[in-house]
Amino acid sequence: MTAEASARVKGFLGLCTRAGQLIFGQDACVDAVRAQRAAVVLLDESCSANTRKRLEDACRTHGIPLYSLAAELIAGAVGKDGRKVAALRPGSMADKMLSLLAEELTVDSYQLPVSSFQFPESKPR
Repeated sequence: MTAEASARVKGFLGLCTRAGQLIFGQDACVDAVRAQRAAVVLLDESCSANTRKRLEDACRTHGIPLYSLAAELIAGAVGKDGRKVAALRPGSMADKMLSLLAEELTVDSYQLPVSSFQFPESKPR
């Protein structure tokens, strides 16, 4: 990611924080993904392997895009040390963040294909 793109994402993350659109923490983000209250999940590249695997599994299962950002980008954007995971609530801010990230990152994005499986028709008794 270029320095300019990183600055745009960092600035927009700060705006999302002030608007109350971000959810922080591994457990809270996994719960938000499972409850479909997250539109996109952002992960610090310096997080632990356990955190990464847990979020990758949850996002892959529920079809939520997951993006890995540069070390300390999330913490620097929100002004609080130690923030490694953030989830953005669905809405126009999440759509804008996805468009910003789509321009620059494609590394850890998970888009699940829509299944073509159909249930067989049940026979009347």
